[in-house]
Amino acid sequence: MNKARELEEQVLAVDRRILGDDHPDTLVDANNLANTLNELGDHATARTLLEQTLATCRRVLGDDHPYTLSITHNLATTLSDLGELTAAHTLLEQTLTTRRRILGDDHPQTLTTAHNLATALSDLGDLTAARNLLEQTLTTRRRILGDDHPDTLSSALALAATLSELGDWETARTWEEWAFAGYRRVLGDDHPDTLRAATNLAVTLRELGDHTAADALKEFADARARRSATP
Repeated sequence: MNKARELEEQVLAVDRRILGDDHPDTLVDANNLANTLNELGDHATARTLLEQTLATCRRVLGDDHPYTLSITHNLATTLSDLGELTAAHTLLEQTLTTRRRILGDDHPQTLTTAHNLATALSDLGDLTAARNLLEQTLTTRRRILGDDHPDTLSSALALAATLSELGDWETARTWEEWAFAGYRRVLGDDHPDTLRAATNLAVTLRELGDHTAADALKEFADARARRSATP
C-alpha cells in the first residue's frame, strides 16, 4: 500500500506539471491518492488533499458534477474517520440531496450516500432517523441490487446494529442472521465481513440469553479469524 501511495504521488505530481491543477485527470488522481491515504490511516493528509481538490472541482466543474459529488462524499467519510461527525453529516446530507436530484433515488451511488448518512446519524445519536433511512436503503438495495449483493448485506447489518442500540434485539437478530447467512453464501466463511456478521450476531444472541448459541458462534468466528491470520 505504501508503494501505491508513492506511485500515486508521482502520478499526481506529473499531472499537475503537465496538465495543471484544474484538469479533470489531475482531480481524479488527487482523489485516488486521498483514498489510498485513508486506507493507510493518514486521514489528516487525506482531508487536506480532498478539501483542496473539492474546492477546485466546485470552481471548475460545478457542484453537480459527478467528480464533485464523489470527492464531497469521500471528504465526508474522511471527516467521520477523524471524529468530525457533524461536519461529515452536513456534507453527506448535501451529497444525498444532490444525488437524488441528479441520479435518482435508486442509483447505487445515491444508495451508498444514504447508507453512509444513516451511519453518521447513528454515530450522532439520532437512532430513529438512522433506522428509518437504513430501512429505506435496505428495501431499495434489495429491489435494485438483490439480496446477495454485498452492499445489501451491509445495509442489513447496519440496520441490525442500529436496532440493537434502540433495544430491539429480536429484530436485530433477524437481520443479523439474514446477513450472516448471505455473507457465508456469497463471500465464504473466512471473509472479514462474514466474521464481523458472526461476531455481531453472537453479541445479540448473548443479550437475548442464548449463551450456548452465542458461544458457538464466537468460537466459529475466532477459529476462522485465526486460520485466516496464519501464514
